[in-house]
Amino acid sequence: MRKRLPPALGHREFALLWTSSLATGLASQMLAVAIGWQVYAVHRNPLDLGLVGLAEFVPLPILALPAGQLADRVSRRLVSAVAIVIHVVIAAALVAITLRGAHAIWPFLGVGALAGVASAVGNPALRALTPEIVPLDLLQGALALRSVAGQIGVVAGPALGGIVFAAEPVAVYAAAVALFVVAVGAILALRPRAAPLADEPPPDWDSLVAGVRFILRTRMLLGAISLDLFAVLLGDSIALAPVFARTILNVGPIGLGALRTAPSVGALAAGIMLARRPLQRRAGPALLAVVATFGAAMVVFGLSKWLPLSLAALAVSGFVDMISMNIRATTLAVVTPMHLQGRVNAVEWVFIGASNELGAFESGAVASLIGTVQAVVLGGAVMMGIAGAWPRLFPALSRMGRLDELRPAQA
Repeated sequence: MRKRLPPALGHREFALLWTSSLATGLASQMLAVAIGWQVYAVHRNPLDLGLVGLAEFVPLPILALPAGQLADRVSRRLVSAVAIVIHVVIAAALVAITLRGAHAIWPFLGVGALAGVASAVGNPALRALTPEIVPLDLLQGALALRSVAGQIGVVAGPALGGIVFAAEPVAVYAAAVALFVVAVGAILALRPRAAPLADEPPPDWDSLVAGVRFILRTRMLLGAISLDLFAVLLGDSIALAPVFARTILNVGPIGLGALRTAPSVGALAAGIMLARRPLQRRAGPALLAVVATFGAAMVVFGLSKWLPLSLAALAVSGFVDMISMNIRATTLAVVTPMHLQGRVNAVEWVFIGASNELGAFESGAVASLIGTVQAVVLGGAVMMGIAGAWPRLFPALSRMGRLDELRPAQA
């Protein structure tokens, strides 16, 4: 059985980290379903859902740089464990809120803000743990598996959360507590290779923004991160899936569920493929090609009036998006010196969070101005244009070779 596993999962430390990521992803998605249902039930106002999302996002840009500094100065294993413990506290608080009767929004706003703090503080350290514990020859497959764990949570977590919530609301939060405890235990069992960076000079402004400066100076990395930012910000239109399900495809709530799941199914397939057989071709041209394909898939989705074609287009978008994420994550993990991993990952996490949150807002705003179909098609076409223009703006990215040939850049 062990020989059938992807090579990275045969590595004890990464297997523990992957287990923690899987448990955390499942628990988080189960919580999202339950919280969304309870919040909407209070006033039946969609704005309340947006406010909870905003409460989760606000701590990210505020805490990102200090969190990156923290991840590069103390044990990343310890920082990650503390962040997950905060999620345990959140799930336990939600048990109490539910037992007392969820009749107001403010407790959920408080929970959302605390979750945002945990995410902002914990994610740079957690993401930096992978290159810290995994040998270089297994790193690309390990990063693909890390994404697979997240996609399993996205696919299975909402379904599990909905089923359990329908039977007993408190049980969802109790199950999340148990999963988070498993995640903490797996993190604490790690034996990281790298020691804490006790010889770092006292923190100052230059140290705080060192991650930002490294990304700006490393044009290949800046091109990869910014390309992904624009892809999600301008090209990803899954936030408009309810409009397509209700008024364009006329498939109802079941069809909406299928539309929301299709990108994750494609991403999961790509993640499994990359975990078993990492990308063998030049990464720069491959990244530009998959981003252009992502844009083309969005154009097809926008124009489609047939559910199977729409599902196929979304699955393709998820498949190529996973390849894009794997190239970006591997590039960051390899070219970033170990002592900067936390700060660089913190900056990237701001890009990811901003693109996800602002991308949904951009899709809705443009759709309200020019129409839903036109907005999706325009976004996909713009992404294809950006992929074509990026080699001129970032020639170092277009010249990037195979991922296994990358080496750390000078800090």
